Amino acid sequence: MHMTPMPSLYIPNTHNNNILLISTFVAMYHLLRDTIVLLFLTILSFSFSVTCRPATFVKDFKITWSDYHVRQIEQGRAIQLALDKSSGCGFASKSQYLFGRFTMKIKLVAGDSAGTVTAFYMNSDTDNVRDEADFEFLGNRSGQPYTVQTNVYAHGKGDREQRVNLWFDPSADFHTYTILWNHYHLVFYVDEMPIRVYKNNEAKGIPYPTLQPMGIYSTLWEADNWATRGGLEKIDWSKAPFYAYYKDFDIEGCPVPGPASCASNKNNWWEGTAYQALSGVEARNYRWVRMNHMVYDYCTDKLRYPVTPPECVAGI
Repeated sequence: MHMTPMPSLYIPNTHNNNILLISTFVAMYHLLRDTIVLLFLTILSFSFSVTCRPATFVKDFKITWSDYHVRQIEQGRAIQLALDKSSGCGFASKSQYLFGRFTMKIKLVAGDSAGTVTAFYMNSDTDNVRDEADFEFLGNRSGQPYTVQTNVYAHGKGDREQRVNLWFDPSADFHTYTILWNHYHLVFYVDEMPIRVYKNNEAKGIPYPTLQPMGIYSTLWEADNWATRGGLEKIDWSKAPFYAYYKDFDIEGCPVPGPASCASNKNNWWEGTAYQALSGVEARNYRWVRMNHMVYDYCTDKLRYPVTPPECVAGI
């Protein structure tokens, strides 16, 4: 009797397949684990070297004088500064920083603000070799343009004032004011428009702030001996109190004390190629501001400087 053979069946080698599957999962696990660890270490390292987060008034700032004239509003999201006949006021960052970008939104004193000065600036808090970068908003008589004065101190030398009339009413709403400070230049921005550039020309023997950390300061004070039309317009105390408002503090920089390697780290975003010089659009906007809104430049003031300051010749 002839028996038809049964067709052969393929029986998979489940043992080997399981080993292969387990090995694949193990490899994927190690790859994922290493990626997560690397990412965590990168974030951890960055967090210890660079402050890069929205700042808050309570955590990052302190009142420096006349605390009864400084008030938190909008559930702590904004700050009101007041000036009356008894006092002005001010606040400052709790930390100092060496390079970075520093931003505040400010709504300036409304109405007749002649004789008042609202300031946002950075200062090394040193006497003889002070470094400083200033925004000073000079009050006006109602209907006149608001003037912003910028100034730069480097290694104790200042008197580098420039003045620009703002092309909008800065008391009607908040506007963004930024100081970008890196190894290449200091740039002052108004709503992302550059209004002042001070280049690093240390290679030509011109001072530039590179060694001293600076704190962030804001003040509201009376300066009617010089602020409005050279002191001709005096403050009208019948309009007091005067109010200025600040919000949306943003600090992105190297805190001091902190890792010494942070400030020299070329991988910090503000040291990148895109921030080493003005972009094409920024350069055009900068020229527009200077041509249409600049009302004073120390570089062209021959009464004060019969010999043009060297940084003006080298390019500011």
